[in-house]
Amino acid sequence: APTRDVLLVSAIITVSLSVTVVLCGLCHWCQRKLGKRYKNSLETVGTPDSGRGRSEKKAIKLPAGGKAVNTAPVPGQTPHDESDRRTEPRSSVSDLVNSLTSEMLMLSPGSEEDEAHEGCSRENLGRIQFSVGYNFQESTLTVKIMKAQELPAKDFSGTSDPFVKIYLLPDKKHKLETKVKRKNLNPHWNETFLFEGFPYEKVVQRVLYLQVLDYDRFSRNDPIGEVSIPLNKVDLTQMQTFWKDLKPCSDGSGSRGELLLSLCYNPSANSIIVNIIKARNLKAMDIGGTSDPYVKVWLMYKDKRVEKKKTVTMKRNLNPIFNESFAFDIPTEKLRETTIVITVMDKDKLSRNDVIGKIYLSWKSGPGEVKHWKDMIARPRQPVAQWHQLKA
Repeated sequence: APTRDVLLVSAIITVSLSVTVVLCGLCHWCQRKLGKRYKNSLETVGTPDSGRGRSEKKAIKLPAGGKAVNTAPVPGQTPHDESDRRTEPRSSVSDLVNSLTSEMLMLSPGSEEDEAHEGCSRENLGRIQFSVGYNFQESTLTVKIMKAQELPAKDFSGTSDPFVKIYLLPDKKHKLETKVKRKNLNPHWNETFLFEGFPYEKVVQRVLYLQVLDYDRFSRNDPIGEVSIPLNKVDLTQMQTFWKDLKPCSDGSGSRGELLLSLCYNPSANSIIVNIIKARNLKAMDIGGTSDPYVKVWLMYKDKRVEKKKTVTMKRNLNPIFNESFAFDIPTEKLRETTIVITVMDKDKLSRNDVIGKIYLSWKSGPGEVKHWKDMIARPRQPVAQWHQLKA
């Protein structure tokens, strides 16, 4: 009998401790989520009422004494978006402010020739259409976000949930946002933003900065691309419409980190061996100032996913060493239509894993990626190693 009582008491204590640990874990997770939501509510100025198909006015007091208002969408357009944005991405705005110089090129409205001189070999991030103008009688700057085309898919489902943030740099604290367009790579917003009571002499000192992001309910929003225009280079006497290619978000040189990898092409075996060697100076994605990185390697053929491999996760390490090799069968005739997508991820137990950066290896990627690919072809059966800058 005493032995039975001892076992019973021990069992009760064990169960109680287990329940306490589980409840503490849930409490910590809830506090984390609620903390993010509270933080976002402090930073976001106004919230569109997507449930009623209208948007409330958003006004912020600017340093110049004006205010910014988001007017209602065009009548007849049915909103199908999500506005409960709970998390903020690690914005590239502060880095962009530091990188802007007075040597920015003169932009012509609606012209696509200026985009032709931009890096056409980099991966396509899509483009955005918007218009901007100034009303001298009412001292009001008008920015209209119209639509975007050919945005890249950021979600596992092969699509994105894009929205646009609007800044007038160097002011980084105040921003306005469009609604989220769910599962849409060619979204139409047609939303107008008014910066009222904004003197012209202050307007021409600002840079219009648009950042397109993919909304994520459970983790940080993923940056898609950005556009910036110095307003002193634009004729604001009437509304000017622009089509601009999105550029990778400027997080500062090397801020996402670099990855060393080697490629080895064997034409007789119709295979490519990808060796993920190591990374350095990875971007910290966790609250503690570190990351838990691992690497995913996707074999793509004609923009379709064929095969995936991944490395082990390196806990709390911004300079991990992997030394893992993966072999992919690629017939020679399919080599030109093949792309190897390498994604460095941060492992997260409580939410979706975060993307630290990506590399696209093919005939038609960026200059550094194309060089690596051509060197691999030119030196068959030899591992060709090269450092690559991670991109958003």
